[in-house]
Amino acid sequence: MNIVVTNITDILLIMAFLLSCILTLIFYKLFPHMGGNLYTTIRGGTPRAVGLAPFIVLLLFFPPPGNYLIGIIGIFAFLDDMIGRKKFKILPFEIGQLSRGIGMLLVMIVGYFYFGPVSILIALMIQPMNIADMKPGTAASTVIIMSSIMAILLYLTTGNPYSSALIILAACIGYAPLDYQGKIMMGEVGNHSFGVSLGILYTFLGINISNFHNWGSWSMFLVVLVFLIVTSFLIAFLRRSNLKKFLETKLNIANPTFGDLIMDVLTGGGLGDLFRRYTLGKHNIIIKNRFLIFLGLRRLFYNPHAS
Repeated sequence: MNIVVTNITDILLIMAFLLSCILTLIFYKLFPHMGGNLYTTIRGGTPRAVGLAPFIVLLLFFPPPGNYLIGIIGIFAFLDDMIGRKKFKILPFEIGQLSRGIGMLLVMIVGYFYFGPVSILIALMIQPMNIADMKPGTAASTVIIMSSIMAILLYLTTGNPYSSALIILAACIGYAPLDYQGKIMMGEVGNHSFGVSLGILYTFLGINISNFHNWGSWSMFLVVLVFLIVTSFLIAFLRRSNLKKFLETKLNIANPTFGDLIMDVLTGGGLGDLFRRYTLGKHNIIIKNRFLIFLGLRRLFYNPHAS
């Protein structure tokens, strides 16, 4: 029976990899002809939202209830990709930001019924993965590294060599080659789906550790929080050159520390700036303490809407 189950699992992983490869090539060829927001002039013309390919694979092969959450965020993220940066006439944010925000909120609400409060952290995994996707190959590298680590840790805590981490790994490896070459962009649908799927993996590990030590639900929350921060550290390291240049030239943060890079990964982007707009208004907080500068609070409190 074990041999049969193993063979079936092997076949499923191979199918996930091949389907990701095939769909990636199809969307790579299709999206330029469709035009609109699915094709950008960046790097001489690049199909975006090709992360739709691994999203479909994860939706089909990732076990429930995880694929429910992936499906929710993937749909709303793809709407964001298709709509682009259009704004409401009477509201100060983009339609895509609203779609993404609704998707994150639904992941928290639906995820709560399956995983409890940790569903908040699962949804927040979208933020660092979104920042990672701004450089070719970075989001894919993050997914490959973290899903590989999780495959090992889940094996050590369960004894089962086959886990959902391998499905994520297969989907990402099938997609990644063209991304590393800068010929495609993952888009919101890709990085959001991978972000939620990684958050679910971290939750699985947290459940295993909590059950083994007979700890409470707080330990599961702590495990996921730690891996969210570890993922952000990794992304900040992989994007360190680009992020330093961005903080210096665009935000006028002189000599940014690694803490600034991490804060940009955790709180940067449109949703982070929108949150600052409503919490800080037009106020600008100046950070002068060396320790706070080291921790990255200059980036945390940077307000692009300050007068």
